[in-house]
Amino acid sequence: MGHINFVELKLLLNILFVAILVNGHGSQTETQPEFLAPLDNLTVTQGRDVSFTCVVNNLGQYRVAWIKSDTKAILAIHTHMVALNQRLSVTHNGHNTWKLHISHVQLNDSGSYMCQVNTDPMRHQSGNLEVVVPPDILNSNDPNSASLEEGVANENGNIQLVCQAVGVPLPNVQWRREDGKDIVIRTEGREKQVMKAVEGERLILNQVQRTDMGGYLCIASNGIPPSVSKRYDVQVNFAPSVRAGNQLVAAPVESHVMLQCIVEAFPTPLNGWYKNDGVKLYQGEKYVIVEEKINAFTWQLNLTIRHLQKTDFAPYVCSSINALGKADARIRLQELRLPPKPTTTPTPYVPPTPKQPRRKQHHQSHGKGSHEGNGKGAGPGNGFNRDSYIINHIQENDMLGGFVSEVPPKGAYGTGAGYGSGAGGMYGPGTNHGTGPGGNSLEKVRNTQMPASIPSRQPPHWILNSNGAMASSRAGSNAVLLVAVLVSVLPRWTATRWSGLVTTLASSCSLMIYSLLMLLTVT
Repeated sequence: MGHINFVELKLLLNILFVAILVNGHGSQTETQPEFLAPLDNLTVTQGRDVSFTCVVNNLGQYRVAWIKSDTKAILAIHTHMVALNQRLSVTHNGHNTWKLHISHVQLNDSGSYMCQVNTDPMRHQSGNLEVVVPPDILNSNDPNSASLEEGVANENGNIQLVCQAVGVPLPNVQWRREDGKDIVIRTEGREKQVMKAVEGERLILNQVQRTDMGGYLCIASNGIPPSVSKRYDVQVNFAPSVRAGNQLVAAPVESHVMLQCIVEAFPTPLNGWYKNDGVKLYQGEKYVIVEEKINAFTWQLNLTIRHLQKTDFAPYVCSSINALGKADARIRLQELRLPPKPTTTPTPYVPPTPKQPRRKQHHQSHGKGSHEGNGKGAGPGNGFNRDSYIINHIQENDMLGGFVSEVPPKGAYGTGAGYGSGAGGMYGPGTNHGTGPGGNSLEKVRNTQMPASIPSRQPPHWILNSNGAMASSRAGSNAVLLVAVLVSVLPRWTATRWSGLVTTLASSCSLMIYSLLMLLTVT
């Protein structure tokens, strides 16, 4: 017997299947099977599970089979598995529904699947299975690929980055900078393009500069999550360059000063500070050295000199060196001469003396007073007001039914400062020097002159206490009051200089007119 190949064997099995399941031609009047719903087209991610559902009504004595259309392979007949694949299985609900299950779907499971009924002619329906694969970036097996994943070149050289991605459907590859800056594409003609993203598996950087340094991301996506990315590091080697913050710095003696410079270099340089004579400076109590990295190729160097002395004023050198070269910057430190500080004696603070409220008080004086005037009252006495004195005099006179007054004792008026030595009733234009039991200090008033003292309410012995006597004396009180005004004015004329005579006369006349008006009112 000759050799039978696999295709012929499958054909024989199909013929045998039809011969077994079909029992003769059957009656033409039998109800034929029918499909109640089409097979769905399915899309599934690799590694997941999926199933096809076939619903057949009026199946009768016929059978349902599952076939993979592209390979013509019979997978199952009714509930019996034919294919030797552990990931495939069939189920039947006992009525009219059959299911083909595929677990842990692989890429080679993609294709068309057929649900077939062994009628004559055979009836069938098909559904398509699409297996998708998320993107993935391949690592190159080339031992020389390190230069493609980590681009290294000297300044003005060229760098090429390659990113290979796989997936179903084929992923789209895009390049971006990790820090979000623009990608600069330069051409031979010194023209350049600035772009946020570059499409394609290869990124070519011509005439690279130090600003091109940093991380670059290859991002692969095909619409099937998740997208993936890979980081590529671009390094540009160049000799150091040093820039001084200020080439001339001035500071006074005994102060602290900071010198600063900026260094750009790659690979990482060796930095230091030197005095002009070539002596290297080290960290200590005198010098504070700080080196701060700003980015991949930039450093900030700070030198702080404490407690400046005359010998510290000199040039200083900020130096940087790496495998490609050396550079330095010079900073001159000079003395700043400050003007001498003015020596001023602070004025002591004198708290203000609070003003005492004025109030009418009548004190009796039993002592003798001597007056020495400087025009200012000092003592426990009360201030005196000339106008209020006249009004009080008139009121007292009205209360007693006539004018009650005593001529002040000799020496009761002064033109200077008097100081009181007791709680008395003397009045002067300034501060009283009392030698008796009392004397009042007075506030300074206009023209530094004060009227006579306020008389006591107690009438003297020559005043009659009877009503008739007081009534008879009312008529004569007007003249007495006028005399009192003159008595109070005449001493001031003698004590006032000629330069104040006119002012005193005007003031006295005003008082006299005011007193006469008050007398007319009383009478």
